[in-house]
Amino acid sequence: MIAKIKQIICISLVLFTFSAQAQELVLAAERTNLYLHHLENKKVGVVGNQTSMIANTHLVDSLLSLGIDIVKVFSPEHGFRGKADAGAIIKDGIDSKTGIPIISLYGKNKKPKDEQLQGIDILVFDIQDVGVRFYTYISTLHYIMESAAESNIKVIVLDRPNPNGHYVDGPILDTAFQSFVGMHPIPIAHAMTIGEYAKMINGENWITTKCELIVIEMENYTHNTNYDLPIKPSPNLPNARSVNLYPSLCLFEGTNISIGRGTDYPFQHFGAPYMKSNYSFMPKSGEGSKYPKHEDIMCFGTDLRFQEDYLTAINLNWIIETL
Repeated sequence: MIAKIKQIICISLVLFTFSAQAQELVLAAERTNLYLHHLENKKVGVVGNQTSMIANTHLVDSLLSLGIDIVKVFSPEHGFRGKADAGAIIKDGIDSKTGIPIISLYGKNKKPKDEQLQGIDILVFDIQDVGVRFYTYISTLHYIMESAAESNIKVIVLDRPNPNGHYVDGPILDTAFQSFVGMHPIPIAHAMTIGEYAKMINGENWITTKCELIVIEMENYTHNTNYDLPIKPSPNLPNARSVNLYPSLCLFEGTNISIGRGTDYPFQHFGAPYMKSNYSFMPKSGEGSKYPKHEDIMCFGTDLRFQEDYLTAINLNWIIETL
């Protein structure tokens, strides 16, 4: 009898696991029934970029089609369409498709000014993050929440998966070195979704005044959900491999080692002209990577494109061996 019960339990667990895996992930942006009523008859500002999609339709276009009055768009590093270089100064402009004013939140103006928020009743934040401390979208989130709290504006965060959400690793930031590429005392790989991160900004009092925050959650998501980003979150993270290697290889950015900016495989190989290796690549200037490190010079190094396993921790071996 006990053996029979064990068999039934095992079968049930297998069926439950299969059922959980079979359930389709539903992004928060797709769950319009949960947040549309907050936006009706309101002047809405959207914080977004090229990843702010509902299926094949941009969030801005979708909300406009539903009669929502979007008065401004705020764009982070890389711009509203996501094509600008890392660190490039992005100017304000007008979205050519909708005619809506775009306010850049990268460059000198990283935090929305009071006058830029005038006439806005509520802000919607919908940007795909990758779960790494120095990826600047979480810094933009901080400043949005801080400005909104100061101006008494509600913020809705539409949650999206963290493709590196399956592990926490790396040293905690020493806040003596706080900057836009590291604002909070968290590890390099923090595992939170953008919605969870927004709650932590409020909960840890990282902003002086708590933001009135609504996080629209995803459906059928866990931190072990395998999510291959359908759209590049930034020009130099073109695929799942680069996103997975980013927390480890970005440590090379402060050195004279190239991590492949200006090649077809950024954050999937690394090297320099003076290294010795049978593997080589040559960085070239192009869209999303102007004037890359060691431009037009042959670099020799290590190819990581075909690793069998995805990382579940930050790999320090590469930078230690190179040093």
